Amino acid sequence: MTPIAEEAARAARVLHPEDHRMPRPSRRRVITVANQKGGVGKTTSTVNLAAALALHGARVLVVDLDPQGNASTALGVDHRSGVPSIYEVLIGEMTLDEAAQVCDRSPDLLCVPATIDLAGAEIELVSMMNRESRLRQALASDVLDRLDVDYVLIDCPPSLGLLTLNAMVAAPEVLIPIQCEYYALEGLSQLLNNIGLVQSHLNPSLHVSTILLTMYDGRTKLADQVTHEVRSHFGDLVLRTVIPRSVKVSEAPGFGQTVLTYDPGSRGAMSYLDAAREFAIRAAVAERRTESAAASTTGDHG
Repeated sequence: MTPIAEEAARAARVLHPEDHRMPRPSRRRVITVANQKGGVGKTTSTVNLAAALALHGARVLVVDLDPQGNASTALGVDHRSGVPSIYEVLIGEMTLDEAAQVCDRSPDLLCVPATIDLAGAEIELVSMMNRESRLRQALASDVLDRLDVDYVLIDCPPSLGLLTLNAMVAAPEVLIPIQCEYYALEGLSQLLNNIGLVQSHLNPSLHVSTILLTMYDGRTKLADQVTHEVRSHFGDLVLRTVIPRSVKVSEAPGFGQTVLTYDPGSRGAMSYLDAAREFAIRAAVAERRTESAAASTTGDHG
């Protein structure tokens, strides 16, 4: 195949997903995407994984918890000041489903946007009752049932403040994007310590379920060294799929799109599609193993 033909074939896989549907989880998954280090591809990974899952059979809600509102921009949803947003949800003025918007590019992709009002929320939350569990209350089962979603992905700000704490209290799973660059592991121990503290005191079910390597540049020996180091340290938590450095991935948010709709034949689009499929299939396999183990235990007792 010529390069153009290959790209067309890849684009067809992304845009015509009926033959490549991903397994839907048997139980709703709520995942916090966190890394207090900026520029690691956190928001990019959140929106592109969400878009890939939504394009391939799942219904996905993105909660933009970053005052910069970059996830809202990338998903093409209105997040001007005054628009119903996660800020009003956190302070109790409206419910999450009232603030959720359906993204233009996919009817199965929803977003609760972040507006500039969220910038002052950390100060306001300090004096509120249950300040660290406001988001968990907002993500109540009955609210998510009304939205009928399979996945909730929470995009955190690049800090370990009260907004990120709310995200960790609200979700059982943490997905950590790590960039394949020199300072990749810098600050990671602080993040893992915080996850441990939240687990001990506020959310016993919290755990790191997935690590995604981003910004991989195959031309450098450093990228391979970082990849090896992360895999050695975290083992099976690390997805096999690695996200390459890509101009298309960087350009897409400027057009209010994810890379999957902006340039579906690009390497970046295919990498996020593969990562989303691996993410979904891993959970499905784990569920089957758990069910099988439970069935065999019941059989032994029987």
